[in-house]
Amino acid sequence: MVKEVIIDSIDDVLPLITEQEYREDLGRNRSLYVYRGMPNVDFQLQTSLYRNCKNNKKELEPCILMNFTKYGVLEDPAIERSVWRQMILGQHHGLPTRLLDWSHSPLIALHFATTERDLNKMNTRDCMIWRIDIKEMHSLLPKAYQDKLNSKQTSVFTVDMLNEITGSLSQYDSDMSDKSMVVIEPPSIDPRIVNQYSFFSIVPDAVNDIEGFLDANTNNTVKYVIKKELRWRVRDMLDQQNISERILYQGLDGLSLWLGRHYFVV
Repeated sequence: MVKEVIIDSIDDVLPLITEQEYREDLGRNRSLYVYRGMPNVDFQLQTSLYRNCKNNKKELEPCILMNFTKYGVLEDPAIERSVWRQMILGQHHGLPTRLLDWSHSPLIALHFATTERDLNKMNTRDCMIWRIDIKEMHSLLPKAYQDKLNSKQTSVFTVDMLNEITGSLSQYDSDMSDKSMVVIEPPSIDPRIVNQYSFFSIVPDAVNDIEGFLDANTNNTVKYVIKKELRWRVRDMLDQQNISERILYQGLDGLSLWLGRHYFVV
């Protein structure tokens, strides 16, 4: 089930950004949580493919990927060899895909939760962060997928690992049904992916209600609701820590977004 946690003071933020467990086998503090920040608590967990194509997503997804590959192969020839790489590169450039963005860093998630294109809305609505547990998610996977993780002594899939099991969307959907989904770490095709510590969940076609899936199948999922009165306080803290568009987006576009907020009059 999904646990909801209300954050209404700056002290409540600290547990979110320090929730690591001590591992006896490593002698280190590690976490397999990934986070997704959203600027409006009323937003739903939906893929861009679902928002774009709605109930026609199954029929239209192959067409979108085929044409993206046809026109995008000059930029990355490797996309011809992997549907998963097609999705990741496409998602990175705004293509509607079944991928859902996550970050291994709660600070990055806080950035996206406390950022608005229209800064006048910062005081008008609560925002939120979703947290899922990769280890728990992958415990739901079919045996062949779990065996692949174990053979590589890892907890997270790469593109190559997933290709070794299936390169077919139809096979993936059949394997997952509405009971499981893979979390994948993308290749470092762009500094933005590296700086945002990006991960993606590959949402099966049968999972239309992602929040319902998490509520029914997981115990470690948390929805953190950040009250609107705290958003500017958290935002200023993040900017002080150098967590801003200036770092997360390369070039003058990110710099301009950061400067616009820095000089915004509340």
